[in-house]
Amino acid sequence: MSGYVVEPWRLRWSGLAVGELRRTESTFALSNGHIGLRGTLDEGEPRGLPGTYLNGFYEEHPLPYGEAGYGYPEAGQTVVNVTDGKIIRLLVEDEPLDMRYGRAVEHERVLDFRTGTLRRRTEWVSPTGKRVVVRSERLVSFTQRAVAAVRYEVEVAEDTQLVVQSDLLANEPVERGESDPRVAVALEDPLVADFAFAEKNRAVLVHHARKSGLRMAAAMDHEIEVDDGMRTGVHVEDHLARFTAAVDMKAGQTLRLTKYLGYGWSGQRSVPALRAQVEAALAGGLQTGWEGLLEEQRRFLDDFWDVADIHVDGDEGLQQAVRFALFHIIQAGARGESRAIPGKGLTGPGYDGHAFWDTETFVLPVLTYTVPEAARDALRWRHSTLHKAKERAEVLGLRGAAFPWRSINGAECSAYWPAGTAAMHVSGDVAYATAQYVDATDDREFERESGVELLVETARLWLSLGHHDQHGGFRVDGVTGPDEYSAIVDNNVYTNLIAQRNLRAAIAACERHPEVAERLAVDVEEVADWRDAAEHVVLPFDELLGVHQQSEDFTEHAEWDFGATPPEKYPLLLHYPYFGLYRAQVVKQADLVLAMHLRGDAFTPEQKARNFAYYEARTVRDSSLSASTQAVLAAEVGHLDLAYDYLAEAAFTDLHDLHDNVHNGLHMASLAGAWNGVVAGFGGMRDHDGHVTFAPRLPPALNRLAFRMFVRGTRLSVEIGRESVTYRIVSGGPFRTKHHGEPIVVEAGKDLTVPIPPVPHRDAPRQPHGRRPAHRGTD
Repeated sequence: MSGYVVEPWRLRWSGLAVGELRRTESTFALSNGHIGLRGTLDEGEPRGLPGTYLNGFYEEHPLPYGEAGYGYPEAGQTVVNVTDGKIIRLLVEDEPLDMRYGRAVEHERVLDFRTGTLRRRTEWVSPTGKRVVVRSERLVSFTQRAVAAVRYEVEVAEDTQLVVQSDLLANEPVERGESDPRVAVALEDPLVADFAFAEKNRAVLVHHARKSGLRMAAAMDHEIEVDDGMRTGVHVEDHLARFTAAVDMKAGQTLRLTKYLGYGWSGQRSVPALRAQVEAALAGGLQTGWEGLLEEQRRFLDDFWDVADIHVDGDEGLQQAVRFALFHIIQAGARGESRAIPGKGLTGPGYDGHAFWDTETFVLPVLTYTVPEAARDALRWRHSTLHKAKERAEVLGLRGAAFPWRSINGAECSAYWPAGTAAMHVSGDVAYATAQYVDATDDREFERESGVELLVETARLWLSLGHHDQHGGFRVDGVTGPDEYSAIVDNNVYTNLIAQRNLRAAIAACERHPEVAERLAVDVEEVADWRDAAEHVVLPFDELLGVHQQSEDFTEHAEWDFGATPPEKYPLLLHYPYFGLYRAQVVKQADLVLAMHLRGDAFTPEQKARNFAYYEARTVRDSSLSASTQAVLAAEVGHLDLAYDYLAEAAFTDLHDLHDNVHNGLHMASLAGAWNGVVAGFGGMRDHDGHVTFAPRLPPALNRLAFRMFVRGTRLSVEIGRESVTYRIVSGGPFRTKHHGEPIVVEAGKDLTVPIPPVPHRDAPRQPHGRRPAHRGTD
């Protein structure tokens, strides 16, 4: 279980558990979407897995193939641990402050969701008996994209000499566990020195990545306050810059050091240009000052929480977990701008720093309805890589755009083609997020500049990938859907429905922007082909069982023997061959169930209930993506306790390290799933074809749920009680929607309270043996 203290607005850990450092370094990570700092101790040691990341900065390495084939991607990309500017070492009478030595009388770290800072307080007695109190506060600025800063204070209990060393350290030695030796070699001293400079309190280091050639710069400057005189110096080498301050302290005095950091990278700019960029960032940070940066951070987060906060009444732990999730989502997306949102954000090196379809399907809905400009920027990144997606499609003998399964710069990086290349739904997911964003914001400028082209090129992919069969149905064969335990299947329902939405959205966008359609050479015949394909997509259905098939013939596969599968054999992919998994009715993560969430307009209520029960018995949740989707559909079909359990699993995936891999970074999609579980699950929010509707219900374990959303200029509050729900306009309005299928209008200044209909009675579904979620609700 977690060692965190349960508080509504903070994540706090008291005491030092060295064995837990890798985990807490991820949960205590700070980021703004451009810079990411793992939550390592100020002194740099002891440590678990240090990490400083710049979004989009990577190294290349060859992809491993025992037997290569035509069209296999050749180069992999891996996020680089760049120059570490967090390090501030303290020597007390020549004794380094190291938490493994001496005695820590008190030690506490706090991640504050409202201030956007990581605070630390340590009372330490050195091996020779000298007592000091160290307080630090760290931030990565949401408002000044290239700036981070640390305030470091030391209070002495008796006359003591202190020496403080503040570093920029490149090619920091890191113990890595990559199974691919190519990756390990690529990340061994990946940074090549280009420039080093130091003067007075300032230093700049510029490096480039050995293989990719990308260039980055890091700079630091310092302000130091102390009552008496001190001696300072600065030293620089190729991979190290160090500012040192030595001072003789009197009992009760405090030394205060403020460290400002500037970071930047480019694939094109010169060394002088990058140096100028980071020094300009430093100048901005210094001009604002520490207190000013804190105030900017607080104002930014006040605005965020005003539109994004979720209030959970009745479960303090879940309340903390949901706010923790939302805080890390805004950290991942706030200032990514022209870059992707990686699957781990910038909290660790997991998944090699790649972005997946997780972003569009799980993370962007949160941002679209809370911080839409961040969603827009993430989609602009996809648009900036469109040429690579078109090149990939051409290699595969297809038209349009085939977006990658995993990537940093837009090129496919998956060496396992059944899960990577064959996962054509990724292009549909990009299109879905594009249409969702436009519908939710009415941002016609984005649609005209980027959205239409994204929708058109992904629509073209489906027409070249699919074909009409002898019965007139439009088939998409030989693809892999979201479930990675089924690969190279025909007519995956999720894929076909996401393609259908893509085709319809492309038609609508071209009708709204005929001048863009003309520029893209979209003619009447092509639109007619899109419409015909959309109207005739094949959705396999098992008439005997009365359920949709996840893909063609899925329900005829052999049943997996869950009773004979011991708990230690999960996740299955680590203990059983894919060959066996692909031929059985075993589901890694919600697939058809996800289709019923995103394309619920294609199913009847009875179909949803029967489908959910059928796939619930076969889904093992070996993926962190699954629980939130199962929460959404469990709530919709009336299994409120089960939905509550799944919501908790999604929300606590990282705080409780449920998949035993938080040391490599947090799961952005699962964190986003906490929002989805509340808003789409218990709030019943759906946005089919751009029409936002609600069907709220409260689980028995809670007293109240409240959330806010931002839709087409209107800020809406939804407060769910046991028997009724209150809709309120916070700003804007009026807002036309539906409540459990009945049209309602919410007007500004007039709260609308309406009753919640009773939950339909259904038999409780069963899960695979041993795979029921941890129960948090009432029986």
